[in-house]
Amino acid sequence: MDAPAKTVSPVANALRTLGGAAAGGAVGCVVFGWLVGQGFYAPAIPGVLLGVAGGWMSRQRSLPLAVVCGVLGGALGLFAEWRHFPFVADGSLGYFLAHLTDLRPLTWIMVLFGAFAGFWFVWRSSTGIDGPSQK
Repeated sequence: MDAPAKTVSPVANALRTLGGAAAGGAVGCVVFGWLVGQGFYAPAIPGVLLGVAGGWMSRQRSLPLAVVCGVLGGALGLFAEWRHFPFVADGSLGYFLAHLTDLRPLTWIMVLFGAFAGFWFVWRSSTGIDGPSQK
């Protein structure tokens, strides 16, 4: 006989997903800093790792949760960009945010890719560390 499907509380799922996303985003920021030190440029990495870790910890699909992770992935990519490449005129975060339109197109493409990955990996997750989720 098949075991009965476990139901997962939406709140517990959200906490697990956001906890995994936070850990993945932190690792992504460290990896991005390391890559910058090696001469590479990849501001999508924080958002991608946020999404991968969040999706890995997720037990149920949740569109609102995936959207939140996508927005956080983009914000984390911009934060990492500011942290490692502040504007010369003023290195403050406020100045950076006020002049987002001055960023290069490649930066926007990569940050938006990280935001999309943050959304996609959480939205498409159907398995977690415990195996396939029950639908």
